[in-house]
Amino acid sequence: MTDAIDAPAPADATERPAPGELTEAGLEALLFVAEKPLSRREIGVLAGVDAATVDERLGDLEVGLRGRGIRLIAVGDRVELATAAEAGALVARYVGADAVRLSPAGLETLAIVAYRQPVTRAAVERIRGVDSDHTVRSLLHRRLIVELGRSNAPGRPILYGTAFEFLERFGLESLDQLPPLDADVAARLAEEGGVLLLPIDDA
Repeated sequence: MTDAIDAPAPADATERPAPGELTEAGLEALLFVAEKPLSRREIGVLAGVDAATVDERLGDLEVGLRGRGIRLIAVGDRVELATAAEAGALVARYVGADAVRLSPAGLETLAIVAYRQPVTRAAVERIRGVDSDHTVRSLLHRRLIVELGRSNAPGRPILYGTAFEFLERFGLESLDQLPPLDADVAARLAEEGGVLLLPIDDA
């Protein structure tokens, strides 16, 4: 009698995540070593778990990190770990970040982008009343804002929004933690109206 031979695995077996387990500690370690923010889908595929499990573990980790030196930051579907705001001064002395400060123009432009995003440079300039090309490029270089897509307006100008580094710099865990605006300021920002977000590579 010949020995039994195992049947070959289906061709797509390696393409499907194996059933797995995602612990709070495992999730923390994954986010710690990640070189970029991870989406919930990426985490689920890596761990072999469903979206509900990912969301549950993210909630557990967020609660577990309260009062510690690391925070869980979320922007839309993406998450990452960042140092807590209250530890900022100590960390800044180590990395030398105190030397990197924003100008009043930079702070003003960043605030407009944060509260009005997605927003075009032209809209920022109308609100500020001055040319903002250099300031926008500086914020992009510092990775405080990012290009989100293009407007459907004539010329399809680029739309900007805040990046993870913005949340880290100001000690926020999400944009929901932005302080409420004065009514007059909010009205000025709202005057620009809505814009349609299109993929940045759809030019």
